[in-house]
Amino acid sequence: MSTDKTVVPTVLNDPGGDLGADAKYSVSQSLTADLTYNTDFAQVEADEQQVNLTRFSLFFPEKRDFFLENQGIFTFGGAGVNATALGSTSGGGSAVPGDSGETPQLFYSRRIGLNGATVVPIWGGGRLTGRVGRTTLGLINMETRSSDASRSAATNFSVVRVKRDIFRRSSIGLLATNRSIAQSGKGSNQTFGIDTALAFFSNVAVNAYVAKNATSGVSDDNLSYRTQFDYGGDRYGLAVERLSVGSNFNPEVGFVRRPDIRRNYAAARFSPRSRKIKVIRKYYAIGQFTYTTDRAGQLNTRIADSGFSVELQNSDRLDLGFNDDYEFAKSAFPVIVSTVRLPRGGYHFRTGRMGYSFGQQRPYSGSLLFEKGSYYNGDRTTLTFRGSRVNVTSQFSVEPNFSINAVDLPVANGSFTAKLLGPRVTYTMTPLMFASALLQYNSATNSVSANVRLRWEYRPGSELFVVYNEDRDTLAANFPATRNRSVIFKINRFFRL
Repeated sequence: MSTDKTVVPTVLNDPGGDLGADAKYSVSQSLTADLTYNTDFAQVEADEQQVNLTRFSLFFPEKRDFFLENQGIFTFGGAGVNATALGSTSGGGSAVPGDSGETPQLFYSRRIGLNGATVVPIWGGGRLTGRVGRTTLGLINMETRSSDASRSAATNFSVVRVKRDIFRRSSIGLLATNRSIAQSGKGSNQTFGIDTALAFFSNVAVNAYVAKNATSGVSDDNLSYRTQFDYGGDRYGLAVERLSVGSNFNPEVGFVRRPDIRRNYAAARFSPRSRKIKVIRKYYAIGQFTYTTDRAGQLNTRIADSGFSVELQNSDRLDLGFNDDYEFAKSAFPVIVSTVRLPRGGYHFRTGRMGYSFGQQRPYSGSLLFEKGSYYNGDRTTLTFRGSRVNVTSQFSVEPNFSINAVDLPVANGSFTAKLLGPRVTYTMTPLMFASALLQYNSATNSVSANVRLRWEYRPGSELFVVYNEDRDTLAANFPATRNRSVIFKINRFFRL
């Protein structure tokens, strides 16, 4: 007896259109105001999909030009900046639980106009960025419309960033954010913080911040702070850090990967230059240790990481490393695919890695990483390749990327292989016209998607975009069944007044 209940998605062929406007005004030589109305980002490239090997939220970078411009002004407390003590190319790229990225971001621009992966319509707003003497200034005020599709109410987002240069290469700053309607739909959410970046000599840095947020109905453990010392010499490096994130610290215009942590971190590097072997430029020996507890002192994460690298004269690099990790999960959690959940408890696992990176000066560059070892209470083997642009012809280029994770866990459906392919191809017709496509296959979400864009600058500053998006379900009975599909035409005209 057939029980096929495949749901055929509704087909909607109802073209629509709208108008928007953007304006830029130079308040002074170093201070710029931007205004936007009925803001649209249809021409922006889709996000590159990721395989989540951790228990925590993934971070997706901003791709929208309006928020990318002068983005560095709003960086707070060193979030997203790794310690220079390890060197700019240190480590093997291991994506293991407890890796970097724990420092909260008080301002994460993707909170504006996006609710997860769902677009929230933006009514408009403005931004003022630049410098006034020794002071760096950044102001943002944006208003979003209510949206049934994203289950979002009309909300105002405000950000104020002020940073003052002190001494020769140091600074002290303030950052405040406001969300008029909290994500819970009740009350509002504000965050306030002060940070400093002190630079001594040529390779010593001390960074620190303290921040607190206010949310309706929450009054305790809503503080976060960080102190970091970093020495990044040529031959030796040292970094130590203390990070605290309260269980109720929730900047809703920001990003917190993991709340309720007290993180202690130390790293040391020895990197002598080669004197006897001419083909080798430098050696790196690196050790890192992370010890993370919660508010009650319960150990959540312990990572002992060791690595050895050889940098060649042609800028190629060979990396070897080993991780000894411990993770304690307070509740059951999914791993990579939603059908696999691991129970609450402590997990001790070890992973070895080997990677090779080709120098950027090569016609074909990229990095290849192989990892193998225990993974929670099972095993994992991973192969990852991230390539730079390869010019097949003078007009056609390919940027290959893929990762394969073979996982074996002693639970139901615990043996699987998660494959992620994401090549990007570009064809340039003329210096003012090109077409690009981001093609992605993700076996963890059973999807294959395409984001194809044509851009033509028909006059200086004025552009025409044609964007085609498609997402298909690889498990549907009538594969490849369409989940959604859209065709977007966008044209803008630049006027100089």
